[in-house]
Amino acid sequence: MKIIIFISILSVGIFSWFGIEKKTLLEQVTSRKIPKKDLLIHIDKSAYELKVKYNDETLITYPCVFGFNPTDDKKQEGDGCTPEGNFGIISMYPHKSWSYFIWIDYPNPESRKKFEANKKNKTIPQNAKIGGEVGIHGVPIGSDDAIKNKNNWTLGCISLKTADITDLYKSIGKETKILIVK
Repeated sequence: MKIIIFISILSVGIFSWFGIEKKTLLEQVTSRKIPKKDLLIHIDKSAYELKVKYNDETLITYPCVFGFNPTDDKKQEGDGCTPEGNFGIISMYPHKSWSYFIWIDYPNPESRKKFEANKKNKTIPQNAKIGGEVGIHGVPIGSDDAIKNKNNWTLGCISLKTADITDLYKSIGKETKILIVK
């Protein structure tokens, strides 16, 4: 145990010595004056990662979890899937249960097209509803371990640790784009 602590302290010291300290997203965006419209949130479901990119550069990577069916693309309301595709942000606001909520524009025209194709192909019932209110948010107070343990607990949203959703929320704007991939 003492060796692990020593190595952790040593690695932090070495990174600080060489100026390689991990900066928060907010520190990077602010110090470099990066326009929020030029940021891309890239969510990789198979890697359980949310990356924020500026041009081709990854500024930060946060671990994340998804709906209770983390593998499939969202087809209908209640399927527990996180939607895949290109999205924008409808709204951003503090949330009493999850720190912050970044509401994505699901369903959008791309999502509706897939939904109608699934109805036509009879892969979902004709009376199925598309769903909505999908977003990026934190975890209930004291539940950061859900992210570390890859516990897919949401109904289709993307969930981050409390510190990570706080950093993300303060660093992006409604003009930031989102890409969610399998």
